[in-house]
Amino acid sequence: MEYVTLGKTGLKVSKIGLGGIPIQKIDAEGTRILVHKLSDRGVNYIDTARGYTVSEEYLGYALEGIRDKFVIATKSMARTREAMAADIEKSLCNLKTDYIDIYQVHNPSMEQLDQVLAKDGALEALQEAKKAGKIGHLGLTAHSVEVFERALDLDWVETIMFPYNIVEGQGEELIAECKKRNIGFIDMKPLAGGAIENGTLALRYICSNPNVTIVIPGMAEEHEMEENIKACLDSSPLSQTELDEIRKVREQLGTNFCRRCNYCAPCSAGISIPNVFLFAGYLNRYDLGEWARSRYSTLQAKASDCIECGVCETRCPYHLPIRKMMKECAEQFGE
Repeated sequence: MEYVTLGKTGLKVSKIGLGGIPIQKIDAEGTRILVHKLSDRGVNYIDTARGYTVSEEYLGYALEGIRDKFVIATKSMARTREAMAADIEKSLCNLKTDYIDIYQVHNPSMEQLDQVLAKDGALEALQEAKKAGKIGHLGLTAHSVEVFERALDLDWVETIMFPYNIVEGQGEELIAECKKRNIGFIDMKPLAGGAIENGTLALRYICSNPNVTIVIPGMAEEHEMEENIKACLDSSPLSQTELDEIRKVREQLGTNFCRRCNYCAPCSAGISIPNVFLFAGYLNRYDLGEWARSRYSTLQAKASDCIECGVCETRCPYHLPIRKMMKECAEQFGE
């Protein structure tokens, strides 16, 4: 296994880690088996979240007796001090540990980030927990380039997680800036939510970028683990055949694929357009229908609320047929 230093955290982590979303598809015992196999193969980084239903709980069971072999990262969508403090305690309980290596602010909007940073905001609880030894390091995850760029200037941010893959390169310059500032960059959505079928190609592409610190594909089965590890440890240059396939993937997905840049906002009907497409991706590609529907149900405005004004389409840099895509999402979710 290849190990790298995760930016200013100083933590030594494997080049590949476990993304904890698919844990929801297996049971606690299956998670234990997978985690032990990861340990045997030298993988020492696990990412999960309060929002991933049973993921923290299953991982807590799986880590009993081998907690010290892993760097554990989790995250919360809490924005206030009180809510974040409660989530930190819940994470500690679920993960059956007295400390969490990295705790992340989970996907805030610019407005929500203001709340996190304000008096009685979530950051106060995170810093208090860090001072108490319950948290080792602080990070932030984002889907918005705007939030990513802002996070670079926050002195408490030691790691940033953002989507980067064959068809999502909107954060590439900011990823390079992470390297310059010694901020650990954690790559999520390496297979674009499952849209990219060739996982080996996807991971080879990501690992060819020296600015990516660690990549965390979701894994639920041993064969996925073996394929992913092999791809990440293959340091040979991308072949012409691979470059040609990368070009084809971009041609296939690039014209009809939401990169969650959020340039389409604000929606006239109050719809969070990128989140609708994000949850639709989970519904259609991750085999996580129930979870995707539960997340979708939290949206104040649904796809069916689209008034077809078309303003969003004039802002989309990728010229997506958003109105048509919204109709499809409304049909898939039934609202």
